[in-house]
Amino acid sequence: MSHSPKYPIIAQDLPEIKATKQWIDEVIIGLNFCPFAKKEFTNNTIFYLSTATEQLKSALTILLEHCVYLDENSEIETSLVIFSEGFRCFERYLDLVDAANVLLIDNGFEGIFQLATMHPEYCFADECFDSASNFTNRSPYPMLHIIREASMERVLSVYKQPENIPINNIALTKQYGYQYFVEILAHIHQKHPQR
Repeated sequence: MSHSPKYPIIAQDLPEIKATKQWIDEVIIGLNFCPFAKKEFTNNTIFYLSTATEQLKSALTILLEHCVYLDENSEIETSLVIFSEGFRCFERYLDLVDAANVLLIDNGFEGIFQLATMHPEYCFADECFDSASNFTNRSPYPMLHIIREASMERVLSVYKQPENIPINNIALTKQYGYQYFVEILAHIHQKHPQR
């Protein structure tokens, strides 16, 4: 396994990072989609890595390098790899997800990290495209969320009925309705337009 890259300070004023932070604050934390997000967001222990790559191979290289970096920097709790230009097509993004999961296994990260998936056109297999429930995973940009499995197991062990989190989230999205979330994401993009 290669040594971790020495990341420069990531410019936090990139529009895709600012849009992602606003989405986390307003939707993920604001609607309590993830009960564990507020602590890490407030403590600034989330690493935001933006890449303009549109190629699968380079995206996987970036992901692997970042997993190595996370493995060697335990003070970073979790990371979001944001694709500012690439993988806008949801089917192509799913190909990336499949390849990324294989990559984690092949490089010894199974059981250490897991990936959560978010995309502007996210659509659950059993839902129609304009179902409000898809907004539990619809984000301003395509992204991969790298989660430390040990941390997830720890927080889930003290959370009552964690299996109800996705059920409650889907119920909440349906309560607010499709248009509500469309407008939130549109507002976020208007506030943080790409340069």
